[in-house]
Amino acid sequence: MAQTGNGAPKGTHYELGIIGVTDPKTQPLTGSDRHTIFVGLGSVKKGVTTNIYLTQGPFAVCDGNGFLPAVDCNGNPVPGAGNGAVFQLPCDTLTDTCVTGTSQGYTIWARALGKPGGNATVTTCGTTLDGVICGTSPDELFMRGSGQQKFKDVTAELTNIDTTLGTVSLFTAGFENFFWQYDNFGLKLLQVRFYPR
Repeated sequence: MAQTGNGAPKGTHYELGIIGVTDPKTQPLTGSDRHTIFVGLGSVKKGVTTNIYLTQGPFAVCDGNGFLPAVDCNGNPVPGAGNGAVFQLPCDTLTDTCVTGTSQGYTIWARALGKPGGNATVTTCGTTLDGVICGTSPDELFMRGSGQQKFKDVTAELTNIDTTLGTVSLFTAGFENFFWQYDNFGLKLLQVRFYPR
């Protein structure tokens, strides 16, 4: 796949901006034309966690407010979820055998932007009747350094949960919901792109 100077592939894509803010948003931020999600900013010394719940369907930000109860693209509360944003994406046929619902092959690329010095980790998690399962492999770390920031391929990290018993893909049966646990240590913007394959 041909790449641009910023490390991302060339071609059409869906773009998502995850924006860290110090003051919680108080109004609902719903609507399928939105491409931004607001999460807690935190600081380099003290991080904050925001959950971004994941539902299956065409790419869309269902609920861009990570500070209020999570609402899906139909305006319904996400089962088993508390406060958090909601992002809808297809089951990725490159990393999973998709049985039902919207599916598409795609890759995910991301980079940290904003003021240098901040960083965030993103961990893919799922909720079962027994509790929350998060990946056992290292979280995906995004650090804002100086100079031009390059995109990196994070498809596997953001579409799978690596457990001691094996890999679980997004939207696998038997889970109540899936989410990205976004631990922010002062990163103002994470730019995420989804490229069809």
